[in-house]
Amino acid sequence: MTSWSPGKPTLNPEYASVHDDITYGSIAKAFELPLKLHHETLQRMKRFHKPHPSQKNFSWDEPSPALDAKLRMARLPTDESRDDKSQVLFVDESLWVPISVVNGNIHIFPGIPRLFTQLLDGLKPLLEPRLENPEGKGVSRILFSTPMAESEVAGYLTKLAAEVEPRGVKVGSYPRWERKRNSVTLVGKDKEYMESLVPEIEKGVDGVRVEKEEDADESEDEGQGS
Repeated sequence: MTSWSPGKPTLNPEYASVHDDITYGSIAKAFELPLKLHHETLQRMKRFHKPHPSQKNFSWDEPSPALDAKLRMARLPTDESRDDKSQVLFVDESLWVPISVVNGNIHIFPGIPRLFTQLLDGLKPLLEPRLENPEGKGVSRILFSTPMAESEVAGYLTKLAAEVEPRGVKVGSYPRWERKRNSVTLVGKDKEYMESLVPEIEKGVDGVRVEKEEDADESEDEGQGS
């Protein structure tokens, strides 16, 4: 499962249900919410349901492991203090799959890439009015490549983030799996100010400014081969 929210992470449940999918339950537990069978989700699921060849005798009315698995996909974190329509979004009429919204800002998506993309496209009209600058106009991004581990630069970047925040600049740090270099970013609208920080940041992370994450990998690989 994938979940998304402005300023929050994204979580994905797999569809169809799998034995190790714990997203709904984990999010519900984190926010101290019950998991409740959502009847509209169940009805849509039934409407779209096509029996799998291995489940020719499946019945919605008879208890079975297959039924339990399907019902698990319709049991959603539920906050009784919030309106149902704000907690369960159906943004694509060609799908039964809902977007479950927790705490008003955590959106839980299916982990299947095609469904994730389709639902995200459907959610876009609801999200854009909440964004100050949905097209990212006037926003600049500066990317750095560093050979240092995230934990090694965390102290410096924490200090840097506090320093640049009043100027509307955000600092990001991203690990790159199975590569020897990681990435650090600056994002903001004050490009001149951000450019003035480049020498300091290159020194602080023992890195270099790059256009693409992999740019510094090439020189690293060449050095290993010589």
